[in-house]
Amino acid sequence: MTETPVVPDSAQPTVEVLTKEGCHLCEEAMAVTAQACAEYGLTPQQIDITHDDARMAQHAEEIPVLLINGRVRDFWRFDPQRLRRLLAEAVQG
Repeated sequence: MTETPVVPDSAQPTVEVLTKEGCHLCEEAMAVTAQACAEYGLTPQQIDITHDDARMAQHAEEIPVLLINGRVRDFWRFDPQRLRRLLAEAVQG
């Protein structure tokens, strides 16, 4: 197994997971995301959109939603292999 390089702080991509309270898929998505991000020295941000009317209108049917550098990259169930590939692409720029 090859080691994944840790990204310097200045070049780190942002990883956000849009969630809502009481969502079991959100809990699973955060666990998968946290594990994959840890391999790159990244910390994902969990954003509860329950009280954000605009985001709820936009993403209500897709929760949880994965954003990398502000771009929607996945939703519902996050595939760990796909997530690692997306993170590798984001890290490489």
